[in-house]
Amino acid sequence: MITIENSLITVIALSTPLIIAVLGETISEKSGVINLSAEGTIMICALFAFVFGYLTDIAVVGLIAGMILGAIIAAFLSLCDIKLRMDQIAVGFVLTILCSRLSSYLGQGYVRISGPTLNKISIPLLSDIPFFGNILFNHSLITYISILLIPSTWLLLNKTTFGLSLRASGENPNAANSRGINVQKIRFIGTLIGGSLLGLSGAAFSLYAKYGWSEGHTTNYGWIVLAIVIFGGWNPFRAAMGAYAFGLLQVLAIKAQSITLALSQILPLLPFPLMIFILIFIQYINRKDSSSVPLIIKSLIGGNQPESLGKKLPKEF
Repeated sequence: MITIENSLITVIALSTPLIIAVLGETISEKSGVINLSAEGTIMICALFAFVFGYLTDIAVVGLIAGMILGAIIAAFLSLCDIKLRMDQIAVGFVLTILCSRLSSYLGQGYVRISGPTLNKISIPLLSDIPFFGNILFNHSLITYISILLIPSTWLLLNKTTFGLSLRASGENPNAANSRGINVQKIRFIGTLIGGSLLGLSGAAFSLYAKYGWSEGHTTNYGWIVLAIVIFGGWNPFRAAMGAYAFGLLQVLAIKAQSITLALSQILPLLPFPLMIFILIFIQYINRKDSSSVPLIIKSLIGGNQPESLGKKLPKEF
């Protein structure tokens, strides 16, 4: 029982940065903008968060620094899309390479040094509940934020005027514009929110889930974030399930290392190809001719991407 309990605690802790990142990317993509800079954004924000936390010895300052930098990168991407009418995917890919290389260069002096970390906060009474109390109510501030962000993101997208405008801008910009929605402004704000959450995700890595800094500290996690958004069908709750599933795969791979020492170098990499196979399965589910797939599986996993995702706005905007 103790082993299961500790494993579940680890899954929630490891999934914290991914939860934040997939929710941020979901918001951005719902507005019609693919933030392909996620890989580089998370990595360089992880560095900046650790550096600011180290220099001030206050972990929360690092979280704020990560969010600000993430928002700046997203703003640049959005301006290139909206004002300069450049291809979102191309700009995002270049930003990923640039930010990744910059993080390696700028972070040389901060490799494997000690800095502030986010301590666990036990919630009174709730943390005393047998089994579930320790699993759910004995985490750091950033983990509680990640859990609260799941319903908050769903409510934002589905129950607020801004969220409905954002979704309309991502689905049909022309129709949204005809109804008086400022599509450019909505897309900019949506991308800014998404980028700040990607930055917070990077901060969560270096200050909590994967403490410290090293070259390539969050390598491949940005691509996994993009994959999980597809896995979740652009739905915050399903995307969160995907992030927790990936966290579970990571924990299982770590546990298997102690059993199969000969594969100790390979097992930690297994969650990444497994996510690729899951995506292939999802693409099969979403095919029009996949009538053999049970309806319940389609409803749980399948999802439709925003119609105008990645597309340039019409010239008249």
